[in-house]
Amino acid sequence: MARSSTAVGRLSGERRDLRVIALVSVGHFFSHFYILVLPPLFPVLARDLSVGYGKLGLALAVLNITTAVFQAPIGFLVDRYGPTTILIAGQALFAAAIGAIGLVEGYAAVLMLMALAGLGNAVYHPADYAILASRVSDSRMGRAFSVHTFGGYLGFAAAPAVIVGLAAWLGWRPALLLAGGAGLLLAAIMLVMRELITVEQRQPRPHRRSVGRDLRLLASAPMLLALLFFTLLAATQGGFNAFTVVFLEQVYGLSLVAANMPLTVFLVTSTLGVLIGGWVADRTRRHALVAGLCFLAITLAAVLIAETRLPFPLVLLLFAAAGIPAGLVAPARDMLLKAVTPPGATGKVFGFVTTGYNIGGFLAPPAFGMLVDRGAPELVFWLIAGLSSATLLAVAATARQRASRG
Repeated sequence: MARSSTAVGRLSGERRDLRVIALVSVGHFFSHFYILVLPPLFPVLARDLSVGYGKLGLALAVLNITTAVFQAPIGFLVDRYGPTTILIAGQALFAAAIGAIGLVEGYAAVLMLMALAGLGNAVYHPADYAILASRVSDSRMGRAFSVHTFGGYLGFAAAPAVIVGLAAWLGWRPALLLAGGAGLLLAAIMLVMRELITVEQRQPRPHRRSVGRDLRLLASAPMLLALLFFTLLAATQGGFNAFTVVFLEQVYGLSLVAANMPLTVFLVTSTLGVLIGGWVADRTRRHALVAGLCFLAITLAAVLIAETRLPFPLVLLLFAAAGIPAGLVAPARDMLLKAVTPPGATGKVFGFVTTGYNIGGFLAPPAFGMLVDRGAPELVFWLIAGLSSATLLAVAATARQRASRG
């Protein structure tokens, strides 16, 4: 176990922690990479598969719905049987499903493969966090969470450029086959290095008593508040990611290229903020205060974006001011959740509450889109500000629950 003292010494423990973090974070990179690998190919997929964009969007929805349905149950399996085999199997399944899209001809087969991809994607949050929480030293836990999140952000950032470049060079089918093959290679590496990410399991408790206790845990106020927290956070970030360009085009009259620049600034500074947040999380126990200040900064930046018409350089600065706290909050968020998670329940807890990502992803885009369709794009950032304020309140309520429980 990561916290047991050994004769190998401190350097060996640090080296082991870094290897665990690296292996798990590379897997997280692939999970996010695969989520975003098809949208850049939509124009050619629509032509070659003879389907509309609505049907291609449905394929993405199938992946997200499958992930949302299976993620919490997989969390239970992670805690009962261990995360290692489940993570390796999920990595292999996700990679194989994405690669196989390059082989099939019909849209129905694509939907089936996206459902399998969603099942593979459902393993990462419960398995990854269970491994990190058990195999990484407490003194490096904040940085472990931040590098893990950074890996996912990097996967999102890399997907469009990599897959479009490969498709231009080889065609979209070989591009997907190569992308899937790379993920299968990582699954093989994980299998060879499985001892590094193996978590020692306790003896399973009697099934009936265990299930009842677990369900009471997930239905408790801290867990439901954490689920709300993740849902609101996903909705806030989704507003920035999906509707910044539309807002700037319609309100500022910017070109498509210029309107994408503030979004790029937001994404880049968010990625840097994640790494800063890991350093902060390892140097304070006041994670609720850190998260609250981050959401306050995001709220203020969103209000200024909505209500002011500033010169373009200052617009970029505002999006950087929102991006840094949007990334910095991630390790504090994970440390808050770890603090209210009982020993041996990391898989089910993280699997349950991170379903909020999918809930927020379902609910928020239609709401933002309706505001734009009704001719009120400036309300997009007012809604973002409202969601960020609500997330701040959820953080405060979670901290109050922790204090009342001792």
